[in-house]
Amino acid sequence: MTTIIPPREHDIGNLVVRRAVPTIQARSVGPFVFVDHMGPAVFEPGVGVDVRPHPHIGLATVTFLWSGTIRHRDTLGSLQDINPGDVNWMTAGRGIAHSERTPSELREGGQPLHGMQTWVALPKPHEETDPAFHHHAAASLPRFERRGAILRVIAGRAYGEESPVRVFTDTLNVAIDLDADAEIAIDASHPERALYVLDGEAQLDGADIPKRHLVLPGPGSPAILRAKTPVKAILFGGEPLDAPRHLWWNFVSSSKERIEQAKQDWQDGRFGEIQGETEFIPLPER
Repeated sequence: MTTIIPPREHDIGNLVVRRAVPTIQARSVGPFVFVDHMGPAVFEPGVGVDVRPHPHIGLATVTFLWSGTIRHRDTLGSLQDINPGDVNWMTAGRGIAHSERTPSELREGGQPLHGMQTWVALPKPHEETDPAFHHHAAASLPRFERRGAILRVIAGRAYGEESPVRVFTDTLNVAIDLDADAEIAIDASHPERALYVLDGEAQLDGADIPKRHLVLPGPGSPAILRAKTPVKAILFGGEPLDAPRHLWWNFVSSSKERIEQAKQDWQDGRFGEIQGETEFIPLPER
């Protein structure tokens, strides 16, 4: 039986973010422990995204946009704009801090923004790996069309294709765009999988799916996705986590003690500096 789950909405001032994972029904899907849908939004002139420097451990962030631009800066010295169809993969490992902002030179005209940011928990042997940042331009990703469907493999493998993005465990992550009346079979080669519909009216195995909802196909489901209107969706999953994970703020770890250490490190300024940034997000009080 297919399970359909509404996300939790957070209004962060000038942008609505919908958190689809974790939920009671899906604490994780494959290695994915956080799945956030950003927008769609069109900012007023002079306004944009301003996510001040903040830290991460034990995970990798994966950013993919359908519209807009976000400028990434981090404590490794990375400075990178992500544009529609690109992938930013940031491995936090033992610790990294970064900021995410709309470039100042693009704010005058009123920028759009629509995309997904997901967090992948690193396998236990790699939780303390060296932090790293990799950008992959849209043209480097596998992209193919099937009868009104455009599929792009963001990370991992699907439909016989493999993304150049380095992953740490078996991963499924595909952007799907469907024309009205088009349909596609959901890749069934991974132990866990889920679908999030960003926009449009769709059906899975004949059951209606409202837009901006998470969908968990039932065991044995043929999982045929059909678009009633043009649809944007993301398919994700892969190998289940190798152990339970603790999540606190921006930290993910198999160890509660390690999260406590990360809290102290952020308070003490041990994550490093980000060139061009003077602000930061303080540790939450709880």
